[in-house]
Amino acid sequence: MNTKKVSLLQAIWIWLGEQTDKIILWIYAMFFALMIAVFVSFKTRQRMSHNNGIAGEGWLKIVDAPEFPEHPFFEKGKQYPVRIRHASATYLDDAMNCIRSISIKFSHHHWHSPFDIEMNTGAQSLFWNAVSFLKFGSMRKEQYGIEYVEYLRRYPDGVDGTKGAVRRDPTSFHNLHYYSKTPFLFLGTDGIKRYAKYRVLPLENEEQTGVEHRFSEFDLCNQRVLPFDPRGRNYLKYEYEDRVKKQGAKYRLQIQLHTASDDDDPEVFNNMVLWDERSHPWHDVAHFHIEKTLDWKQSTMTTFSVNNMPKTLGVLPAKSIYDYNSLNYLRAHSEIARKARMLSYKVFGMVPPIPDNDNRNVSGWGE
Repeated sequence: MNTKKVSLLQAIWIWLGEQTDKIILWIYAMFFALMIAVFVSFKTRQRMSHNNGIAGEGWLKIVDAPEFPEHPFFEKGKQYPVRIRHASATYLDDAMNCIRSISIKFSHHHWHSPFDIEMNTGAQSLFWNAVSFLKFGSMRKEQYGIEYVEYLRRYPDGVDGTKGAVRRDPTSFHNLHYYSKTPFLFLGTDGIKRYAKYRVLPLENEEQTGVEHRFSEFDLCNQRVLPFDPRGRNYLKYEYEDRVKKQGAKYRLQIQLHTASDDDDPEVFNNMVLWDERSHPWHDVAHFHIEKTLDWKQSTMTTFSVNNMPKTLGVLPAKSIYDYNSLNYLRAHSEIARKARMLSYKVFGMVPPIPDNDNRNVSGWGE
């Protein structure tokens, strides 16, 4: 067999392998989305996580003098309506040791938006691709506020991510720092391909509260309310309502960019690896001001999706279940779960607000 035929066969074999990897990724994504839609979104009327939250509305303005490359969506001085939702991950109790989040819509609508972005506390994640995420979910084994014991024993990177992300008894949702972690596309008017990460900080320089500094494995897995903790189940939501009513809540949205290269190390896309801030500085994209909070029904109806982005700011393609970009691939293919939850409200009614006095250390209604 001559060299040309061997090279052609090798190319065909490589191509078939790549297509097989993509098919497996698609099957993973669709199976995951369908399971969430049927057994969580529709059956229990819940999000996959972050059910304990509060939403608000206001206005966002792109900074007047951007220090990042020009992009038509982030046009200097442009204003957008904005709806945000703060939440505590998993548990229906603000006093637990939880990851906290902010999700942002460039819209006042509960569903439609030209740009959505979801962020959690901590600069690193707890999982890094589709495989590790599904293992993370399957190894939760939660019982009365203790969870992920097996996962954190098996995956040290998850331990590092957890240490940086959980917040015990923060004084407010407003003074925390939130990160998108996974990179997105950024294709500006200059046509140069870049990758972008986002974060949100309070507009003024405020001390971040709730950060843990002393850990053991038990501390990380045990997210229970501390004995005799005076804080109630809804203390963060009440504090945020009061803050917005009295003075509003002001934030800055920032961006971190990496110029794409053909020889980029794949670790550029790993959300467990931080980009060097000396070579990848953070720049203000916009400032936004939340002027009012929304009631429980409106907050619960509010949804966010990585599909609500301009194509030039969207999800990066993934090649396999081991690809770091496969996390956003899963998110992009989970629309059926969002729609199932909306349908469940029409069929079964809205889930009730979280009562002040009820079981502590629980993640679902009816436990």
